[in-house]
Amino acid sequence: MKKKIYQNVVANHFREHSSIYLFVIVLFLMGVIFGAVVVNSLSLTQKEDLFYYLTQFFGQVATGEVASPGDLFQQSLFHNSKFIGLIWLLGISIIGLPVILILLFIKGMVVGFTVGFLVNQMGWHGFLLSFVSVLPQNLIIIPIFIVAATLAVALSLKMIKRQFMKKIGSPILPLFGGYMIAFAAAIICLGAAAGVEAFVSPTLMKTVIESVI
Repeated sequence: MKKKIYQNVVANHFREHSSIYLFVIVLFLMGVIFGAVVVNSLSLTQKEDLFYYLTQFFGQVATGEVASPGDLFQQSLFHNSKFIGLIWLLGISIIGLPVILILLFIKGMVVGFTVGFLVNQMGWHGFLLSFVSVLPQNLIIIPIFIVAATLAVALSLKMIKRQFMKKIGSPILPLFGGYMIAFAAAIICLGAAAGVEAFVSPTLMKTVIESVI
């Protein structure tokens, strides 16, 4: 019975906010595409400098000179938690709506640039490296960011309607409580993503680097 209730709540949530989810996903994908396109606008010198630092990093990965898994876990969790925390804060502020969308676009742009640069410089090997270094943790991180951004946008829009359009809707306090719980769950999930980034991705990267470089 509890499982069925939970499924109904989730289904109702996605149905109610389907238009926001669609907009947020399209915006993120636009960021990914823009990031990949930016790679082609870099000068040859810029590409060579970036690739030099990249090969230095790959060399460190191959020799095991990168930070310890524990340090990587803490850095990843702290970085992503800051991002989620900023989205949470912007969601409860009426003026934060456009900044949420900008942050999500930038996140997509970073992912697109990283993958695009690796593929541009290393071809198939670059795609394989991006597959093992970028994809594993982002399979968890990206959906979390999309859900978090959608929740923040939805709450911000409801606050704007109540404040400026004088529309009476659902009470804000229960919505805020659910908002807090959702973001707490998001941070827990980011812990799982940090674990993948710290303990799984470096091993996969080392295996691929040793075989292609």
